[in-house]
Amino acid sequence: MILNIYKPIGITSFGVVKKIRKIISEKKVGHGGTLDPFAEGVLIVGTGKDTKKLKNITDSDKSYTASIKLGKITDTLDPEGVVTKKKKIPKLNDSKINKILNSFLGTSMQTPPMFSAKKIGGVKLYELARKNIIIDREKAQINISDISLINFNETKISFSVSCSKGTYIRVLGKEIAEKLGTVGYLDSLIRTRVGKYFIDDSVSLDQFELSWKSYAH
Repeated sequence: MILNIYKPIGITSFGVVKKIRKIISEKKVGHGGTLDPFAEGVLIVGTGKDTKKLKNITDSDKSYTASIKLGKITDTLDPEGVVTKKKKIPKLNDSKINKILNSFLGTSMQTPPMFSAKKIGGVKLYELARKNIIIDREKAQINISDISLINFNETKISFSVSCSKGTYIRVLGKEIAEKLGTVGYLDSLIRTRVGKYFIDDSVSLDQFELSWKSYAH
């Protein structure tokens, strides 16, 4: 099975996999593309033989909505980290924000964050980051096909983005804040699409468990 699960805030992607494993009593369960614990939305889960299909699904484009908290930055670039810097927020307006968002369209190079599940030499970067070890990361090519402003106020910007695999929206949030002349971190992230799988069709773990039980009986 390929499942389009709505991952809630506060659980890891692997935590979702473990729950599915338990519900369906199947050892072979995997997911296509990690979502951070603070993030929510579409998490594609494969079971049994279909775990082989996850590679192609992970490679597809993804869409998100996100909000950036301006004026301070955390070491993790999300709400779970420690504030490491504060900076004044300049006056913002629609045209200024849109101009900066549009500057990210197309292909560019992005450095993966230290707090990420990316492995270097078999070790996950966040494991090093937690020990205060910072290492050089190779920049990776990313592509942003669509980015637009949803709304903003003096301290927060919400936007939507469609991008290639391997794009870190936390890094994008940090870079948007910098181009606006301040600092910022992502305080919310919702994945709305993975390839052909959309958020409107995703089911919660509870919904899945209920339907599985009725189906299994």
